[in-house]
Amino acid sequence: MVEGLSVLDMIRQGALVTYPLIAMSIVVLTIIGERLWALRGLVSSPLRVAGAVVGSLQKGDFRAALAAARQNEKTPAGRIFRDVISQQDGESLDYLAKVVEDRRFEEIEALKGGIWVLGTVGVSAPFIGLLGTVIGIIKSFHNMSVQGSGGFAVVAGGISEALIATALGLAVAIIAVIFYNYFHTKLERIEAVMTIGSDRVLEALRLGRKTHGNG
Repeated sequence: MVEGLSVLDMIRQGALVTYPLIAMSIVVLTIIGERLWALRGLVSSPLRVAGAVVGSLQKGDFRAALAAARQNEKTPAGRIFRDVISQQDGESLDYLAKVVEDRRFEEIEALKGGIWVLGTVGVSAPFIGLLGTVIGIIKSFHNMSVQGSGGFAVVAGGISEALIATALGLAVAIIAVIFYNYFHTKLERIEAVMTIGSDRVLEALRLGRKTHGNG
């Protein structure tokens, strides 16, 4: 906070563009909170769920494996393994691998949610703030030209107020970009672990079929 200038005063003096920036910040914080909650624990769950079904699959006990997958169907990995195991009867491993790939793609896309909004805000917020600053500076120099005297002292206050818009735009953009990159990195980790878990499930399914003479 600037001495003698409260946050509310800074918002009021930062020109009209501060209001869309405030709206953007609310949207950004909402998406961040929602995605943090939605993605919690999903890095470890694919291998945990895979471990719950692999033993039964290797023994050829597909009913038990399906039941274990259904117990975890609130997780993306549980839904993927459930769909694959439920379709395994009479289908080739190549087909089941394609099912895994399709389901994994669908789950990852669903997990992205509104993350794209963070990227959009991260790119656009600084320019919106800069627009407010430019407008404020134009107004300040216009006031100086109308008054005809006073020099820079006349416009110094107006320029400092105009720069508030740029500061707010940068603050919103920085937060949005940090969490945009964080979520994308986490999604890449989730997808990698899902791939490992899926490969284990498919290999266990192959061994289970081989055990029962239908591999």
